[in-house]
Amino acid sequence: MKVKNICCIGAGYVGGPTMAVIAKHCPDIQVNVVDINKERIERWNDNDFTNLPIYEPGLEEIIKKCRGKNLHFSTEMPQKIKDADLIFISVNTPTKTKGVGAGQAIDLKYVEESSRQIAKHANKFTIVVEKSTLPVKTAQTIKEILNASTNNKQDQKKEVSFSVLSNPEFLAEGSAISDLENPDRILIGGDDDKSIKALVDIYAHWVSKNKVLTTDLWSSELSKLIANAFLAQRISSINTISALCEATGAHIKDVALAVGMDKRIGKYFLNSGPGFGGSCFKKDISNLVYISNHYNLFEVANYWQKVLDINTWQQRRFINLIINKMFGTISSKKIAILGFSFKANTNDTRESPAIYICKKLIEEGAILNIYDPKVNFQQMSKDLENNDSEMNNDIKWRYSEEVYDTFINADAAIFLTEWDEFQNLNWQKIKKAMRQPAFIFDTRSIVNIKEVKESNLKIWQVGYGY
Repeated sequence: MKVKNICCIGAGYVGGPTMAVIAKHCPDIQVNVVDINKERIERWNDNDFTNLPIYEPGLEEIIKKCRGKNLHFSTEMPQKIKDADLIFISVNTPTKTKGVGAGQAIDLKYVEESSRQIAKHANKFTIVVEKSTLPVKTAQTIKEILNASTNNKQDQKKEVSFSVLSNPEFLAEGSAISDLENPDRILIGGDDDKSIKALVDIYAHWVSKNKVLTTDLWSSELSKLIANAFLAQRISSINTISALCEATGAHIKDVALAVGMDKRIGKYFLNSGPGFGGSCFKKDISNLVYISNHYNLFEVANYWQKVLDINTWQQRRFINLIINKMFGTISSKKIAILGFSFKANTNDTRESPAIYICKKLIEEGAILNIYDPKVNFQQMSKDLENNDSEMNNDIKWRYSEEVYDTFINADAAIFLTEWDEFQNLNWQKIKKAMRQPAFIFDTRSIVNIKEVKESNLKIWQVGYGY
């Protein structure tokens, strides 16, 4: 089977970049990305490419090259499903907020609705590929929905039927295009060899086949969940050691370097900071806890719950440390916040440590000036649950459009995201802008301690004992 037309349901952080890279490397395939969110589709189609709904280095160039040729964004879901030989399900899978499993289980309503749309509109044999991060055994749900429609849907020439595959993404936001162009591996789970080959042939346009790993459906689904859990575990682990370094006089960067040189451990994900964020880590570990409890594996559930607990503890620790160093109170004090996205090179704020930390600082009475190179005022306002105008008399935070404006009359500055531009700041200029004595809190080990000290500013950096 040769795939000539692809439909991707979901134009978010996974669907948009993934389909863009497929379109780039497969000019003979028509790639259609559909979404019910009209505003998001309009932004994908905007001629102002700086207004794309997602910021990823390298994404804008691919959209410019492919959009309108073999890459299309629309809300025409029924028609694009009918046209497709292969359909990716790449929709949001949030954590349930109420009912059974609230706070832990993944809500599959968007996956189920996508499956029903496929069952309703597909008119031939169609390969359906799970791209979203899903709990193990979700493919069975999709199969049952699709198969329920096949008995009644036949045209004059061929029976409508489906093959379900799992093809989880392993993208790191901020480097998604690079990860897609040069993946560590392509994981495909399924039991239909012809469908698996069709998907492998798509990736073979730019990925060596020795990087393709094929498994059963359940192993593929679970592998994605476990990969995220292991990465988050490393972050929580190094963050516990950062506190020990501060207490003993050791330096976390030196410890991480020494540990990371051990080839059995490796150097990646050993950067201490304010904790992990993003759409996957917390959600996936919470779901892993839920699944483990479901199968009465309580010790397993408790182990992974600790990874989440340490992540929250690190953020609470920072807040208490900031208050203590600022003479026991931050009430009515102005604090500059540098970085709001959950990591550099993305505008994604989902589960960003900055949200929790900013809310707690506001609760303590602080007034925040917040700057991020890619996160706009509307997103910050949504995340901080503040829909009031910036001109409100009871302002708890302000949005800064320029990095140095953030420091004006500030009593302290907190670095929460590791943006490159924060590495080469003019500290003499910053000192003049701030109210003295001024404090610098570097939760990402990104600023030059020597330059800050030479400016006579007080500096604390995560994982450094002084």
